[in-house]
Amino acid sequence: MLLFQTILASAQVKTAKNINYAGNQLQANTLNIYYKQDSVKDKPVLVFIHGGSWSSGKKETYWWLGRNFARKGIVTVIINYPLAPHAQYKKMAADCALAIKWVKANIRSYGASGEQIFLMGHSAGGHLAELINADPQYFQEAGIKNPLKGLILNDPFGLDIYEYLTQAEKDHYYYDFLRTFSNQPETWKLASPLNYVNNIKNPHLLLYGGKTYDAIRLQTPRLYEKLKDLNIPAEVKEIKGKSHVPMISQMILGGNALYKEIIKFISTTQ
Repeated sequence: MLLFQTILASAQVKTAKNINYAGNQLQANTLNIYYKQDSVKDKPVLVFIHGGSWSSGKKETYWWLGRNFARKGIVTVIINYPLAPHAQYKKMAADCALAIKWVKANIRSYGASGEQIFLMGHSAGGHLAELINADPQYFQEAGIKNPLKGLILNDPFGLDIYEYLTQAEKDHYYYDFLRTFSNQPETWKLASPLNYVNNIKNPHLLLYGGKTYDAIRLQTPRLYEKLKDLNIPAEVKEIKGKSHVPMISQMILGGNALYKEIIKFISTTQ
């Protein structure tokens, strides 16, 4: 019965696929939109940046996230972006900013408001989300002011990538990350969103797993404390018993408690 109800509800959601947001023909610069075609206008829109260590992942994997949020009245955009080794972090971030620019200009056609854009990222996607939010160069290069009403970071990795790369064990993950961030410590500092916290103006919902990586369990609460010191509205929640991948995969089920937390954050931030 639960499966039937899920399928029935999903059938009410429309999907616009493979829209290019950067004016080229690259699959890496495409997005999918999930929305209800109803009479409700000016819905909030949630843009999601996937994780995958900056070197893997694709928007199609997260169709269930788009459908679940759309069913709950939030137009949802899942984006692709260039991945390592073909791109490094600055190109990834710049293209994510271009995706936001496209959403602001075009999302009204799907029943949402360009003035109600929320950005969510998991893992590496959380890093990119906060980087374009906190470091002003990315929206400046895109030619727009930062339009984000709020951020939802789900187990964000790399908030201080300098700290991680200077202290972490030099395993295969370490060398994989160097493809994204180079072997230059000064570049690692420039790529660390925690170094730009003083630029942040918008509310945040920070979620991390009780069994996730040590770096996430240290740096996510640190971001929260810095935001509170700046009087920026912020919430931080540790999700007991969850490790890194389950922090996002638990949301396959539309009744997962994180939806309630995120929707509450969106509705009270508008």
